[in-house]
Amino acid sequence: MVVAVLAGPVAPSQAGQLSGQRGWTGTWAAAAGEHYEVSGMSEVTVRMPVHTSVGGSSVRIRLTNAYATDPVTIGHATVGLRDGGSAVARPYDVRFGGKREVTIPAGGEAVSDPVRLAVPALTDLVVSLHLPGRVTHITDHWWAQQTVYWTDYGAGDHAADTAGDAFTWTTTSWPFLSGVDVTAPRTGAVVALGDSITDGSFSTADTNQRWPDLLSARLNACRPGAGVLNAGITSNRITAGTATNPSALDRLDRDVLSQPGARTLILFEGINDLGGASAEQIIAGMTKIADRAHQRRMRVVGATITPYQDFSWGGWTEETEARRQQVNAFVRDSGGVFDDYADFDRAVRDPADPRRLSSAYDSGDHLHPNDAGMKAFADSIDLTTLGLGRGCS
Repeated sequence: MVVAVLAGPVAPSQAGQLSGQRGWTGTWAAAAGEHYEVSGMSEVTVRMPVHTSVGGSSVRIRLTNAYATDPVTIGHATVGLRDGGSAVARPYDVRFGGKREVTIPAGGEAVSDPVRLAVPALTDLVVSLHLPGRVTHITDHWWAQQTVYWTDYGAGDHAADTAGDAFTWTTTSWPFLSGVDVTAPRTGAVVALGDSITDGSFSTADTNQRWPDLLSARLNACRPGAGVLNAGITSNRITAGTATNPSALDRLDRDVLSQPGARTLILFEGINDLGGASAEQIIAGMTKIADRAHQRRMRVVGATITPYQDFSWGGWTEETEARRQQVNAFVRDSGGVFDDYADFDRAVRDPADPRRLSSAYDSGDHLHPNDAGMKAFADSIDLTTLGLGRGCS
């Protein structure tokens, strides 16, 4: 049996083979984009609800310690169907290379063994991790828009609890968990590569109103078996990145190309680049992303950049608007760089002033859409452009 603990990102050639089985498709994902230091954390358990896209007959989890300077030990992990709040109907033990405990090196990842569990589509799973040793750094996905449950420090192992009474405090970020995969007839997965808008910022928390979630609901109605994976990170850019928020180009292998079953990429980035990069630089970055995805035989759908005049935190100018229009003209007619496009700009702009987000879709800051805006994105995508086969229109 292969012990799937890696010192770096899961390579695309390994992603579907680590368990020795075929048919793995990502049902949920979160891109690691933050880390924070902690002190005095040990003997604590964290419980994370995640919303599936595709169902399957077995499940495995993927963990990351990407931004830590020290290894982290998972003493006990479980997965099960949610039973409301922080309760789990029946937690199933998760093992790594046949062992309950796994130590993930700094900068590394771990992929679990399969767990035989019937996972429905569009439902909440709960992943629980017991951290027995001293934890110094937590790699996480910060803006989860999801309540995550923790025990007090020193409370010990509660990963196998069915009730949630031991989980006494909450956060809204997913620590260590980067993906959940299922075995299913392999229709394939759509990966949404984006920034805070794709991440679901300002959508209603705990309701799965991010546009990739809503796209998943549409796909499941006509094409069961298709996964939708959210690779959005708040403040992400195409042309530049930071140590803990790498550019879309720099994180492409990790967050898109190595996803199990990944077949189609929806690229919805660029709004954070408009203030510091030229339209030509943004287009060049988009082109590189599309070329690399095409080399892996993925279909690539570009999405137009949405309007943001009067954004509460500033940044909009006539110059950035001109850049946005130039980039959007390219997305709509890319000359073959994209296989197709989704016109998110048109879906949410104010018809009376296309530089502005429509008030019907505005969360209040004039850039991030509300739940209705998220639905407008999902509804605007022509499902036939995703290349997932028959049954969707």
